[in-house]
Amino acid sequence: MLWNFRFKTASACCAENLFEESSLPLSALEKTFSIDASGLSTTNGFTWLHAKHTEPRLIEKKDWLKIHCCVGNLTNVVTAVEVTEKYDHDTNQFETLVEQTAENFTMTEVSADAAYLSKDNMQTALNYGAYPYIAWKSNSKITGKPNNELWNKMFHYYSLNKEKFLERYHQRSNSETCFSMIKAKFSDRLRSKSRTAQINEALCKILCHNLCCLIQSIFEFGLKPDFWKEINC
Repeated sequence: MLWNFRFKTASACCAENLFEESSLPLSALEKTFSIDASGLSTTNGFTWLHAKHTEPRLIEKKDWLKIHCCVGNLTNVVTAVEVTEKYDHDTNQFETLVEQTAENFTMTEVSADAAYLSKDNMQTALNYGAYPYIAWKSNSKITGKPNNELWNKMFHYYSLNKEKFLERYHQRSNSETCFSMIKAKFSDRLRSKSRTAQINEALCKILCHNLCCLIQSIFEFGLKPDFWKEINC
């Protein structure tokens, strides 16, 4: 189940424009990006943090939504977001997040953890001019299967340049920082009752986070954003 700012209300178009406008002023600053996912708990039962780290068995009983974000490594602005049900796998959102980000940003690097490791995701990043710093698993290796030239090439680079690779890969920590910022300022819990309202609430948290990043960047980097061009809802 995939949601991308589709509120299913008359405000859907305006919401998309709000999110896009909140990140556009930072397009001149952001060149490297990180992709990751996190959970926002609903009002029932235990929190996401408790279910994930304290009582793993509660994962099967807990209800939450997952937010998949592409984050700028310099300002922590969210450049693309997907909200899914809790069981949707992270790697399935990689292509969409990269495509959405590339519409407004020039991408040179994209970092992600091992959950996103696949030759298709590597190719997606390269298609948009971004070098994929995706973590390799402990059992990753060269393969003799056909159509795996890119996989083998990337693994060779990693094997021969581990220190440099890990230095760039660890920019992925910025996505964790972004999620911490969102949850610290706007809570890690969704108070809405219906599913549609919970999705809207999750997206509004990210929009508010982007506005905070934009305001900070105005003072830190001297940005002078030009709002508002034209919106046709």
